[in-house]
Amino acid sequence: MAKRKKFNPAVKVAAGAAFDARGNPKPRLTNAILKALDVQRPLVLANLNRYRRKFPEASPAELAARLEKDYLAAVTTGGATVGAFAIVPGAGTIATLGLSAAATVGFLEATALYAQSIAELHGVQTAEPERAQAMVMAIIMGDEGAAMIKEFAGQAGGRGGLGRTWGSLVGESMPSGLVGVLVESLRKRFLKKLLARQGTALLGRAVPFGIGAVIGGAGNRVMGRRVIATTRQAFGEAPLVLPMALVEDLARTQNRLPARFMPLPGRARARRRAAGQYALEEKGQTGPEQPGPDGNPGGRDGA
Repeated sequence: MAKRKKFNPAVKVAAGAAFDARGNPKPRLTNAILKALDVQRPLVLANLNRYRRKFPEASPAELAARLEKDYLAAVTTGGATVGAFAIVPGAGTIATLGLSAAATVGFLEATALYAQSIAELHGVQTAEPERAQAMVMAIIMGDEGAAMIKEFAGQAGGRGGLGRTWGSLVGESMPSGLVGVLVESLRKRFLKKLLARQGTALLGRAVPFGIGAVIGGAGNRVMGRRVIATTRQAFGEAPLVLPMALVEDLARTQNRLPARFMPLPGRARARRRAAGQYALEEKGQTGPEQPGPDGNPGGRDGA
């Protein structure tokens, strides 16, 4: 006789921290997930400016390739890091699930920033939050999301949209009133699909003895690759040159990315600066900030 798998009651308790008795996400988790998709355009422009400073001669296709590489590295490392936390003695399953939920939100933030950056490279502006959120949700949903956007575009009498990429359809040509209806429909299916896909990963990263590190890193990498493939389908090939409207907007903005959106080395530098400043304040020795590699106070190199 096959042995019955032993049920771990801690997993049930952990799931209860984020899901109700019917298995639906609690409002706090739902709000955090949806808020993670609202990456505002100034952050997107700051992200693209950072890449242009680092690679001033890069073409849009080369910038897109670098965005893909950094995005995949960021989401993979984020999943593995949270999974590895389950190894730490005393890290309870409930606490780990909380970190796993945070990792899911981090995955969504990184995906929103990446997808909207790619959209801007293709001349699709992300200034309208509803349009931007619809694009990001559809990209994460994959084929189902693309089909919904095409269906809604068809309802708008979108014969004129034939031949256009579906990313530009929702980002530019779809009527605003229809976008609102689309977003509501996408949100319902998106949450169901996300939690069906991430739900096992949320608990998987909470499995002790380091198994979560494998599930978290590998799972996020698979999802990251799917996002990249769908984003390519959504917008098609990159243009030969940057859209003039984007170039003008990039020239006007001086925004810097917050530390949570930086690549891993940049986040490490930000944490070290914050820790050093805190130590000085504790000793009452707050001194002048030291210039960073680019000459900015506090070493804010934006990378």
